[in-house]
Amino acid sequence: MQKRFLTVEGIEGAGKSTAIESICTWIRANNAEVLATREPGGTPLGEELRTVLLEQREGGMSAEAELLLMFAARAQHLERVIEPTLAAGQWVVCDRFTDASIAYQGAGRGLGVKRVEALAHWLHPARWPDLTLWLDVPVKIGLERAAGRSAPDRFESEKARFFERVRAGYAGLAQKNPERIVRIDASADLATVNAAITTALSEHCSE
Repeated sequence: MQKRFLTVEGIEGAGKSTAIESICTWIRANNAEVLATREPGGTPLGEELRTVLLEQREGGMSAEAELLLMFAARAQHLERVIEPTLAAGQWVVCDRFTDASIAYQGAGRGLGVKRVEALAHWLHPARWPDLTLWLDVPVKIGLERAAGRSAPDRFESEKARFFERVRAGYAGLAQKNPERIVRIDASADLATVNAAITTALSEHCSE
């Protein structure tokens, strides 16, 4: 198994946390060590920035500030967690990565793909996920699932049209990167979703 940097993407309510548990179980069953992490977050500084990014605030936050904070957290995450873990021969499974910035800030906030890609090529030109599982779910279903959680954060409070743009952003990424991004129908029942994840892992990550 040579592909060791895996990411899981999707809008709110897509089921990323459950999927990551399934992925880590599969990796460990193949006698490999794995670290599950998340973005924004993954380091003490990253978690502080996550709080800043998610909390409701009077006056909101500009799209540019949001994007740059995401990349600040990512820079720390790459240097302190992702790169050292991969160098040690372990797997990394990350809840969101730069694809999320392209979908959320590039498409959702309207900043455009090129701005986000410019930051990505500056920060991690040679480090992209080996495999990305995109948990695709209709916006209405995703928001209904997310509504059952605690008080919504700043992103969860966005309107459906924002998430439609985000979903379209992910669709564009999947079309552009078919060798890396695998779409999983996350609107299906849990057993079906897990089976699709296992199939994707077996096809793309087994020797």
